[in-house]
Amino acid sequence: MSGKSNMSKRYTAEFKRDAIALVRSSPHRNVTEIARELGVSPEGLRGWVKQAKVDRGEGPSGALTSDEREELRRVRRENADLKKANEILVKAAAFFAREIVK
Repeated sequence: MSGKSNMSKRYTAEFKRDAIALVRSSPHRNVTEIARELGVSPEGLRGWVKQAKVDRGEGPSGALTSDEREELRRVRRENADLKKANEILVKAAAFFAREIVK
């Protein structure tokens, strides 16, 4: 059994911002080297750098910014809540319709 945990670590926004700044200010170093130095996964650091580019408007067209991703998550959550509420109302209406008919 390896010593790695299945739980992903959470890093502060400040840590991510500093890590991204380090990558951007060190063009002569590769991301894997910097990630190892910081104790983060290279894939995670690459993702942070890529998302930072999108947030600055330098990403591929159609890529969602962090704010847009958060808004999408919020809207999806809200949509799921509304679907549940609607389902409850439909069941309640059917129940009361049966009661009226009796």
